[in-house]
Amino acid sequence: MPQPWERSRDPRVSAATGRAPQRGWQRPELVVWGAHGGAGTSTLAAWLSPAWDMGAMRPQPSPPYPEKVARGRALLVACRGSASAARLATVAVAAVHQQGGQVAVLVVVSDGWPEPAAARSRFRLLEPQVMAVVRVPFVPPLRLADDPAAVPLPRRVRRALEQIRLVTGPRTPTS
Repeated sequence: MPQPWERSRDPRVSAATGRAPQRGWQRPELVVWGAHGGAGTSTLAAWLSPAWDMGAMRPQPSPPYPEKVARGRALLVACRGSASAARLATVAVAAVHQQGGQVAVLVVVSDGWPEPAAARSRFRLLEPQVMAVVRVPFVPPLRLADDPAAVPLPRRVRRALEQIRLVTGPRTPTS
């Protein structure tokens, strides 16, 4: 039996859980959009597969969100836990709402530092505008890894990912 820190070569096995999905069931695809560069969209997309990494929002007065890709899929907006990232998350969520979309989850990815009061208060103000705000704890080994899917995830991170999966919908049967 493989050890928890050994990554499976089977592409059906989730890097986050170490388990293959049940036969005949498939997770809904997610769309991960960054409120800014370095928000962790690639890492989240790898952990939450199947997911589309849409990269970072373009800095514009009213940035277009990836509506065509997001249609029919749960949209996650990712950001760091800083005051400036919280401001950009506010811009991203507003852009989605102005264009008739809905943010399923605002994912706040920790950079290892405490969240400033200004960021916490902005995230609190965003709570009614999104289905959930989920904080993903800092994972120090990510700084050394070439592949985020190869990094063993602490329990707190796995719980945060499971929260995202619960909010974004149940598994759907495949034909």
